[in-house]
Amino acid sequence: MVLELTGAEILVRALKDEGVEYVFGYPGGAVLHIYDALYRQEDVKHILVRHEQGATHAADGYARSTGRPGVVLVTSGPGATNAVTGIATAYMDSIPLVIITGQVHTWAIGSDAFQEVDAVGITRPCVKHNFLVKDVKDLATTIKKAFYIATTGRPGPVVVDVPKDVTAQVTEYAYPKKVTLRSYKPVVEGHPGQIKKAVELILSAKRPMIYSGGGVILGEASRTLTEFTRLLGCPITNTLMGLGSYPATDKQFVGMLGMHGTYEANMAMHECDVLLAIGARFDDRVVGKVELFSPGSKKIHIDIDPSSISKSVRVDVPIVGSVGNVLEEMIKLIKAAKKQPDKAALAAWWKQINQWRAKDCLRYDHKSKLIKPQAVLEKLYQLTKGDAFVTSDVGQHQMWAAQFYKFDKPRRWINSGGLGTMGFGLPAAMGVQLAHPKATVACVTGEASIMMCIQELSTCKQYGLPLKIINLNNRYMGMVRQWQEFFYKGRYSHSYMDALPDFVQLAESFGHVGMKIEKPGDVEPALKEALKLKDRLVFMDFITDQTENVYPMIEAGKGHHEMHLSPERELA
Repeated sequence: MVLELTGAEILVRALKDEGVEYVFGYPGGAVLHIYDALYRQEDVKHILVRHEQGATHAADGYARSTGRPGVVLVTSGPGATNAVTGIATAYMDSIPLVIITGQVHTWAIGSDAFQEVDAVGITRPCVKHNFLVKDVKDLATTIKKAFYIATTGRPGPVVVDVPKDVTAQVTEYAYPKKVTLRSYKPVVEGHPGQIKKAVELILSAKRPMIYSGGGVILGEASRTLTEFTRLLGCPITNTLMGLGSYPATDKQFVGMLGMHGTYEANMAMHECDVLLAIGARFDDRVVGKVELFSPGSKKIHIDIDPSSISKSVRVDVPIVGSVGNVLEEMIKLIKAAKKQPDKAALAAWWKQINQWRAKDCLRYDHKSKLIKPQAVLEKLYQLTKGDAFVTSDVGQHQMWAAQFYKFDKPRRWINSGGLGTMGFGLPAAMGVQLAHPKATVACVTGEASIMMCIQELSTCKQYGLPLKIINLNNRYMGMVRQWQEFFYKGRYSHSYMDALPDFVQLAESFGHVGMKIEKPGDVEPALKEALKLKDRLVFMDFITDQTENVYPMIEAGKGHHEMHLSPERELA
């Protein structure tokens, strides 16, 4: 029997056949046919956000926490442009999204019609690929291609721009089981010769170091990485995006590296003789000054994206392929090899690392009469036993969350790494909570970041999302203030938040629970009370020490061995 459907019905049916659970969106004229088709079925659920940026971040949070692609539906013009920030966020962090944007009628494209923008042109620099569908007969295949491109190789967002008249046209529906693209063939198996070279180099190392990133999580390779690291017995560090790819409570983990990484991780990176980078892209916040980055090491780089290899740091042994597949082959070779790691050299290496650890670089004043943000994160970790999903916005609170919440599992740490998007935390937490309805989902934010997408508190109320919002309120754009203190002689130009709302009343006005916490002794009771309220969103406004800075810190243009520690640690 031939099934004839409108373009709108085809699109919705294709999402169902693709196994899509949620679509995050906001309606408008160009997509009303699609919204009508959504209304007339029950398989694909729609989440109505309050701003298109919120839709993209929510789909992003869903994707990061599940490994499945997030789906967004927005209208033409301002709907599409409002979504661009979230699209760019996903692109920078290699998150699989499919974004369906409405477009004016095909005959009106290029005429500056009402709510027309060139969505393909605008998004081209920040998507993995995009499509403009001009014929309804191409729609089902295009959707299949979009999901295939978004989820294979190095993942990323794909935009499908659909004119309104295409959604009204009728044609036969047939959703392809698979698609192939002649010019797109991701390499998943590493070159055997290169893998052999890498293993020989690792087994000859005196001071080996593993540096793993978000690619390990995206490639579902955390267990394999853990087996590989324990087999070698060497230290491992994670990037901000890689936290949770290796258990943070394991003795071989030396903490996050980079601009606000631990002293021991950064010093080990600087002093190692063989550096193995796995699913990481040598980001500038990790590398610092290229000439000073791990200067005495031979470098091995495993990545599924060939364009990432030797892009900013030249490596000695490049391996293109899925990190999981490559690590499995390396494990086989190491187990079969006659030569094994030098135990004496490794013991000496760990002795040096433990001396760096003794610096206790993350120590802070536990006896302060003001709430220290680090203490809030430590207590959150203790009370949730490290088992919460934690989203964050961007700034000091993000770094403290990364430093003090120990992630032992992948896909529990949800943050905007590459783009650094303020406003990400709350809508991302919505996507996480929808994907994991029984889980504890905590959004760690600051009073500046939360204001960016605070309208999504309304969405949380509509769908009964019991998020726990930890607002570390220091009345400043904290990271901006820190840089102004260090590099602009304390000239705090426009970094003080002078007209903040009463967050308790604001949360309550949306129908949620609000708490204001001003004393260190009230931190634990407030968190305990909030966590007991399983079915309510709780907004906790922690009034924190305004002068607290994030340490360690590496200045731009400096090497890993040139860290600033807290004033107390510098004197230790």
